[in-house]
Amino acid sequence: TCCQLQDSGNPYMCNNECDASTPELAHPPELMFDFEGRHPSTFWQSATWKEYPKPLQVNITLSWSKTIELTDNIVITFESGRPDQMILEKSLDYGRTWQPYQYYATDCLDAFHMDPKSVKDLSQHTVLEIICTEEYSTGYTTNSKIIHFEIKDRFAFFAGPRLRNMASLYGQLDTTKKLRDFFTVTDLRIRLLRPAVGEIFVDELHLARYFYAISDIKVRGRCKCNLHATVCVYDNSKLTCECEHNTTGPDCGKCKKNYQGRPWSPGSYLPIPKGTANTSPPKFNRIWPNISSLEVPNPKQECYCNPLGSIHDRCNGSGFCECKTGTTGPKCDECLPGNSWHYGCQPNVCDNELLHCQNGGTCHNNVRCLCPAAYTGILCEKLRCEEAGSCGSGSGQGAPPHGSRALLLLTTLLGTASPLVF
Repeated sequence: TCCQLQDSGNPYMCNNECDASTPELAHPPELMFDFEGRHPSTFWQSATWKEYPKPLQVNITLSWSKTIELTDNIVITFESGRPDQMILEKSLDYGRTWQPYQYYATDCLDAFHMDPKSVKDLSQHTVLEIICTEEYSTGYTTNSKIIHFEIKDRFAFFAGPRLRNMASLYGQLDTTKKLRDFFTVTDLRIRLLRPAVGEIFVDELHLARYFYAISDIKVRGRCKCNLHATVCVYDNSKLTCECEHNTTGPDCGKCKKNYQGRPWSPGSYLPIPKGTANTSPPKFNRIWPNISSLEVPNPKQECYCNPLGSIHDRCNGSGFCECKTGTTGPKCDECLPGNSWHYGCQPNVCDNELLHCQNGGTCHNNVRCLCPAAYTGILCEKLRCEEAGSCGSGSGQGAPPHGSRALLLLTTLLGTASPLVF
């Protein structure tokens, strides 16, 4: 390796420079994905912080050219001490747009204006919340080299702490698109914003001590094939579903020609263990990415942040737009699930997935329900005559029969018993 360990401060910080032109001192990106278990470890290393106080920032983009469903924790192993500030981002459209997955910092409030949380603070109802955690950014012991993005802990909210009730998890994944999308990616991006310092102040006399170094990135998952394939293979260096059940397409997302007697639909995880139109349990493998880019952003560049979606109209000190609640995207001009754009991202009043308009009402632009004449309320849930106190046999808007009211009450009770509400 090109580093000699320090006796004090952060034990992972090194003195020597890396030299890409010298094989013994080169630390190329491929070393983040080579065979682990060697001693000493092999790792990628960035340039050092010689231009302090200019930020030392690096973006690492991992691409699969395929939609991937994550099945286990994302694990990043650092050989330089874990960074003081980092963002893990995901894309669902092959890198065209990005949204945060999780923020990491030694001080979340100072770095990202967010209260610190851990996954243990979440619940079934808040499992999709984007949090900032300080859990992986403090301490410099020999065991503090790893950063996690906790997939299994989120699964455990539905399947139990030992993941024994997988039927419950699969039932939620089957019926809740937002939950499926949360665990689905086409690309991941690691944004390294500030290296591990280890002290209160940066030692400006020894700036070569500060850099990023990563020895391993593990991403485990399976190809998204809509449960119409049991095998995903490399075809011309691209992951491809081997579609079954007369389906075709990159994700087995449509019927083959001459097999369109019934509309296409995805397979189901249930009933366990084989599901419907899914002839064997899905395989959970380590998915090897392509390093599509490794770049050093310029924090002084104009970000062109959308003034309606961004807290500020310029990049912040870390070189990116700070988005308002419910907003995402590089320019803060896109909405997170559950929000729609209306002079900025606003929470949906209604939609066609979970917040349904009732009694024949229709959702208009996610901002209000257009109710039939006899009904009123945010979701058309009230009889207009009841609100006016004029319901009766002569009004033409009599209350529904007793049995119907009982059925409505039962439906409401069953709805509130659902374990997942967004």
